[in-house]
Amino acid sequence: MASPTAPSPAADEDAGSDSGFDSGSLLGDETDTLASSILHHRMENGRQYHAYRDGSYWGPNDELAKEILDFAHHMYLLTLDQQLHCAPIQDPHDILDVGTGTGIWAIDMADQYPAAMVTGTDLSPIQPEWVPPNCRFEIDDVSLEWTFPPNHFDFIHIRELFGCIPDWDFFFQQAYAHTKPGGWIEIVEHSVQPVADDGTMGPDHFYHTWGQVVIEMGEKFGKSFTIWEESAERIRRAGFVDVTEIRYKWPMNGWSKDNKLKNIGRWNQLRLMDGVEGFMLRLLTQAGGVSILSFAHRFTLG
Repeated sequence: MASPTAPSPAADEDAGSDSGFDSGSLLGDETDTLASSILHHRMENGRQYHAYRDGSYWGPNDELAKEILDFAHHMYLLTLDQQLHCAPIQDPHDILDVGTGTGIWAIDMADQYPAAMVTGTDLSPIQPEWVPPNCRFEIDDVSLEWTFPPNHFDFIHIRELFGCIPDWDFFFQQAYAHTKPGGWIEIVEHSVQPVADDGTMGPDHFYHTWGQVVIEMGEKFGKSFTIWEESAERIRRAGFVDVTEIRYKWPMNGWSKDNKLKNIGRWNQLRLMDGVEGFMLRLLTQAGGVSILSFAHRFTLG
């Protein structure tokens, strides 16, 4: 998390209606046909993917994928002791959730801060229709230049955008330009390479291979999966100050004797077992050029 330094104040916006999906504001003067086309999803290998900016995100957006995203949200709540953020925000007026997914974090934040307007952006219109009156969702590609007013947000929340952003420095520059003086940005990412503290996971372990494949596919895809270890330096470079980095552990099953970590590990095991196909399918078939049968064969042997 970090705070920017900037010279001028920002204007407030009026709260929206109970319907959280805002299609018109995103497409500007594009036609209604285009507005409706973003609701049509692409089907690949039995999974559903976004249509807007087709192919720019590696993950599916079907019901199973949404369930996996909500599992992760629950894990973050367990990790942060039921807190939605670490940044010391006070009386925020405008909050942005970048890559909001199902919108679950944005909705919770809108409930927690009823005086704030919470905006969630994503490539997929998979958020619920009925949300708190101070929460809205927009279809947007935040890897492009942002169209929000400058110096606008008190708090920008970024979670699990690994493999989504082609130019992280440009992205953080955009975040800096649109954060109010004294506001905060918080980025929450995790490694895609599992490790073992006790050295019991040798170099030939499948988890090592898995993590290396994800990073290699990300490089071919043109979008890094290693932002978790790069974000602190990159946000400083964008101009943010008071940068604080906090690291947590996520067990991959229930091995831990610590009750909190055991619980997180069980949820993580469920998330990984149910989600591995969605995590890997498009990366392997598009970036890696691997057939479905060879993917299934390799994973079974792992």
